[in-house]
Amino acid sequence: MNILFIADIVGKPGRRILKDKLPKLMRQESIDFVIANGENAAGGFGLNNKIKDELFDYGINVLTTGNHVWDNKEIFQFIDKDERVIRGANLPATHGNVVYTQKVGNKKISVFSLIGRVFMGSYSLSDCPFIKGMELAEKLAGESDIIIVDIHAETTSEKKALGYYLDGKVTAVIGTHTHISTNDLMILPSGTAYMTDSGMTGPIDSVIGVSKEIIINKYLTCMPHRFEVASGQAQLEAVVIKTNNENKAEEVKRIYLKEDESKEA
Repeated sequence: MNILFIADIVGKPGRRILKDKLPKLMRQESIDFVIANGENAAGGFGLNNKIKDELFDYGINVLTTGNHVWDNKEIFQFIDKDERVIRGANLPATHGNVVYTQKVGNKKISVFSLIGRVFMGSYSLSDCPFIKGMELAEKLAGESDIIIVDIHAETTSEKKALGYYLDGKVTAVIGTHTHISTNDLMILPSGTAYMTDSGMTGPIDSVIGVSKEIIINKYLTCMPHRFEVASGQAQLEAVVIKTNNENKAEEVKRIYLKEDESKEA
């Protein structure tokens, strides 16, 4: 089974490169199932109904989210209805689905997301991602063949510790949130694929997807600024996870694609 995990999609540039590159990428890598973090897909903050459907039309099977899940209030129109959009399982919330399961061939694949608590503002009050993650992993073990976890967190130590904690219990633990790809894609000792942060699918010439001038001015003045998604050439970052007959990670590969300059808008 070949699974593609797409790093945080940021705004129109992220969606544009997915539309252009994803079909060919899926053919080249013989992808069976696609996961993407979509919490920044609508103007950099949150997700709306139109963009949610657009991303599914590109071939994505499930959208995970994170700390920006509630930023676009339109999400309340569909998050309780569309099970393919999941929120952090350890959030003390009453809205939204926390696990998505789909049968692909003769395998059942389950996906869930967790939000870290270190340096995550009000999300530090969330339930423990370690306890919730193990609880879900053990519950799904009797129901699903392959389990993929999106850990949406700030610190490398929290993510890495969770990876080792769930090693052998799930097929993969892939990090999101910082929008900066880390150089530690690996298979842990008990067969779980791991990466601290998968990076970003969005504008290259930016500060984590936002116009660099806005961010520089924010640091220079210590004044609030309205964030805007940067324009220009986009990148697509992702991870391919190949599983074996025991549903462990057998091979992992980082994907980095740049948009053709002629496609920029």
